[in-house]
Amino acid sequence: MALLALLPLVYVVVDMVGIGWVEARELIFRARVGELLRNTVALTTAAMLTSAALGTTLAWVVERTTIPAPGVWTALLAAPLVVPAFVTSFGWVSLWPAVASPWGALLVVTLAYYPLVFLPVAAALRGLDPALEETAEAFGLSGWAAFARVVLPQLRPALLGGSLLVGLHLLSEFGALQLLRVDTFTTAIYEQYTASFSGPAASTLAAVLLLLLCLLLLVGELRLRGLRRYAKVGGGSARRARRQPLGLASAPVMMALGGVVALGLGVPLGSIVRWLVAGVPAGLPWGSLAGAATTSVLLGAAAAVLITALALPVAILAVRYRSPLTSGIERTTYLANALPGIVVALALVSVSLRVVEPLYQTTTLLLAAYAVLYLPRAVVTLRAALAQAPPVLDDVAHTLGAGPWATAWRVVRPLVAPGLRAGAALVFLGVVTELTATLLLAPLGTNTLATQFWAESSQIEYAAAAPYAALMVLISAPATFLLTRDARRASGL
Repeated sequence: MALLALLPLVYVVVDMVGIGWVEARELIFRARVGELLRNTVALTTAAMLTSAALGTTLAWVVERTTIPAPGVWTALLAAPLVVPAFVTSFGWVSLWPAVASPWGALLVVTLAYYPLVFLPVAAALRGLDPALEETAEAFGLSGWAAFARVVLPQLRPALLGGSLLVGLHLLSEFGALQLLRVDTFTTAIYEQYTASFSGPAASTLAAVLLLLLCLLLLVGELRLRGLRRYAKVGGGSARRARRQPLGLASAPVMMALGGVVALGLGVPLGSIVRWLVAGVPAGLPWGSLAGAATTSVLLGAAAAVLITALALPVAILAVRYRSPLTSGIERTTYLANALPGIVVALALVSVSLRVVEPLYQTTTLLLAAYAVLYLPRAVVTLRAALAQAPPVLDDVAHTLGAGPWATAWRVVRPLVAPGLRAGAALVFLGVVTELTATLLLAPLGTNTLATQFWAESSQIEYAAAAPYAALMVLISAPATFLLTRDARRASGL
């Protein structure tokens, strides 16, 4: 997996070397690159901070307060994952064109990506031993002080992992930012490839994006996460943490949660319904819809199974066998995730034509691209689940005569099952809504809901694009339901 993830990087470096240092320097050190760097850094940093703050706050409210129907709120707050970021942008832009601005982009991408922080943090809160908070309060700490000094450090893997995913997604996001008229490295790379077919120039921009921004994110997350271990072995049966009473604040808190749901889910869904109704008199392309939906589901399911299986050994190495080598393997899987899908796709096209030509324009090559793009989603969720699975239980199982495979199946699997389900669901959601790599790598005649939606929306045919957006939402809904199943069970729903 590390070698596969490195292929796009090798492609970018080889392309840069081919143009020479002088031309590369002229391409990098110019005003346009500085503008793109400022835009990308500002938007990515701001979105990571706002998503982290919003996601953590919502997770604490749902998991640690007496808010009514916490399972329902969990499902609603995770539901924006059902709507792809470029569809969310489509919804806002088609209803309120003035949102196409840097501040509007921050609002839209935060509403689209905060569930990537909310879900792992909520899962981590459910898995924490409540005795930690009770002990802190017994020593005189208030509820807020106990949260800041005891709970928040325990949430570090989930919080930083979710924030890292937000940052990596924004570095490679194209469709949403193109609709919002915000210039970043990704939109510039796409324009460079499609407008002038200048591969070396676009690869130079991709190298700046990867080396300056992606590596900075990865190193920063690794340093902040540190080397602490978060596994615990509890005595007796698991207990639920005591919830903080909201009292008179219940109504305002519920209104705030409702506002987040309305902005993150209601606006894009309302826009889809509006344009869907407007397009009904002209008739719906049922044949095209059915074909695109079937292809999207099959590709999403195959990629979810494949990528989750590939991510498991990477996560096990990163958590259970820490060393510079295993950390390097884990970090490598994130590198290509920060590259735009078009760069990953072109790298695989180049390799397939030069080394394994029979794979060109096949589903296998498309799945390989999905693996490069979405492996971090599975690794982050599996790593967080394994971090809370005590290694001592493996030793106990071995002393009782269980072999390594029996231990993995009977002891480790139940403990990491929520992470496995969450990782597979996140991969499925990503693949069903993937755009740029699918446009370039899908076999001839293969259309997905995302590519059909983009073909219509790029022509400003909002009514024609709405049915494909609606089907993407319907197909993504079961995966989001799976992501929130553990929360609903914990709430008795």
